Amino acid sequence: MPQLPNAVLWSIPAFVLLTVIEVVSFRIHPDDDQVGYTGKDTTTSIGMGLGSLVFDALWKIPIAAIYLGVYELTPLRIPLHWWTVVAMLLAQDFFYYWSHREHHVIRLLWACHVVHHSSQNFNLSTALRQPWTTWTVWPFYLPMIACGVSPAAVAFCSSVNLVYQFWVHTERVGRLWRPLEFVLNTPSHHRVHHASQGGYLDRNFGGILIVWDRMFGSFVPETDRPVYGLTTNIGTFNPLRVATHEYAALGRDIAAADRWRDRAGYVLRGPGWQPEHRRTADAAPPAPADARPAATTPAGGTAVAEAPAGAEAV
Repeated sequence: MPQLPNAVLWSIPAFVLLTVIEVVSFRIHPDDDQVGYTGKDTTTSIGMGLGSLVFDALWKIPIAAIYLGVYELTPLRIPLHWWTVVAMLLAQDFFYYWSHREHHVIRLLWACHVVHHSSQNFNLSTALRQPWTTWTVWPFYLPMIACGVSPAAVAFCSSVNLVYQFWVHTERVGRLWRPLEFVLNTPSHHRVHHASQGGYLDRNFGGILIVWDRMFGSFVPETDRPVYGLTTNIGTFNPLRVATHEYAALGRDIAAADRWRDRAGYVLRGPGWQPEHRRTADAAPPAPADARPAATTPAGGTAVAEAPAGAEAV
């Protein structure tokens, strides 16, 4: 079987060159509406990227063992030809779409993916801000392995998908030619994905192709200027906290829950989900600041405490 390269490793020089070009472009032609690069944020993104290389190498050991086991059990084998590789890339992009979508709507998966959305900047260094817990991704590609695609081919397709997505993390590229915008994931589409406005949340999940979003109802075009980051930003540049903050918050919620179904809800439902009794309590209006308890009457009943002098009757 022909050997397939790791597209990410081969693309590192291009990553560095494009990032330098983008930094220089901000120096030469700054834009008041674009944040560009800031030292701490960029350093954190690069640190998260380097850390992900280390942790990904560790996660690949058990994942490769599972993939190889499934591959050996299936009687199917798909050979490597140019047209089968194209088909594999399409299939991997399709399963990437569903993996990415589920990582936004299931909190345990979001705890991994939230790392990539934690920057309030949007530039090529943001593409490097990768999670350290990618053990949540591998199940989505098992159908490819079961259909006879070799683990090496799946890894190659995943690396091509990741390389493609590097260049869409920029504000320096506007909208492209309309047919390209209709088919491909572009910087305009991906800016929407990284935005924190309500109308932009959980949209445009495509990796290489945006057609999956158009087919499955998750596409939104870029109209208003995006505001990047999380709905509640974490306010830290510590890589360890960036990598683990949502797991820590999830653990606190599970520990505070008093019912197993609520614990399961925190794990399997969306980010921000609360049990019904918590939602009801949070929705209750707060007591007025000058409210006083009811006074007890001699007969054992209650009477509303006397209003402060000058208080307006409601």
